[in-house]
Amino acid sequence: MDVGLPGHLSRHIVAAPTPEILHHLTGVLTTPGTWLKLCAAAPAVAPSLPERWAVQDPEYMMTAPLTRHAPDVPAGYTLAVTTRAGVTAARLLTAAGEVAARGQVAPAGRTAVVDQVETAAGHRRRGLGTAVVRTLMSTAASMGARTGLLVATAEGQALYETLGWTLHTPMTAAVLTG
Repeated sequence: MDVGLPGHLSRHIVAAPTPEILHHLTGVLTTPGTWLKLCAAAPAVAPSLPERWAVQDPEYMMTAPLTRHAPDVPAGYTLAVTTRAGVTAARLLTAAGEVAARGQVAPAGRTAVVDQVETAAGHRRRGLGTAVVRTLMSTAASMGARTGLLVATAEGQALYETLGWTLHTPMTAAVLTG
């Protein structure tokens, strides 16, 4: 999938990475900033990656049942939800209009992928991430999705577990360096 972010041009998700698949992919993918997201722990896949592929911090694929429920928006913040081209973005804004937390979700049939959830450093530990994730879960459920899917960092995993998400598989992210 095209990501289009600086240093994160495209992402290839591999559900069952084998040495043969990784050998093929690392041979044909040649553009720096290309990422592999591998459904396996690093010790199982890192030996099959050439040196130009830098393994990142561990990640975790998680799933959750989706239900409709209104999020609690913390005092002093305004929730803004927009949908464009099938992707719904939720943002919590400060009184000055700055983005304090954000995330997005893309439903695809009965499954919805939650992505790019983040809270600005000066606004953490106030329930903003919870409000954003619950908004995304509820929005996807209202569009017919029944299962949520996301890839979490170690820090994010703790938040998602409190919201009913469970570990599906450890993930290894690797980026092709210049």
